[in-house]
Amino acid sequence: MKFEIFQSENNEKYYFRLKAKNGQIILSSQGYANKSGAKNGIESVKKNAAKDELFERKEASNGKFHFNLLAGNKQIIGSSQMYAAKSGMEKGIESVKTNAPEATIEDLTVES
Repeated sequence: MKFEIFQSENNEKYYFRLKAKNGQIILSSQGYANKSGAKNGIESVKKNAAKDELFERKEASNGKFHFNLLAGNKQIIGSSQMYAAKSGMEKGIESVKTNAPEATIEDLTVES
């Protein structure tokens, strides 16, 4: 499992995503103004991933499930994809808890 830091198409914002070994994106961040913000977000995921109470489980109006990982201040650090079943969402959460603390970081941004 690895974190990837990348930029928006117009290079205005930095983001991170947590990818499983199969390439599936498990958690995605909001946009950050600079790369250090994205790196701090990754560190926050690593620090908070083991705390079940910081996972906000949600059901969308279309009946699909997703989750947010919150920081200690209850701000959203990252959001999941949509899952067809609640069990899939729970497996996603377990994967973040187990793998995020030790995940590597790959920087996909281009330095100018």
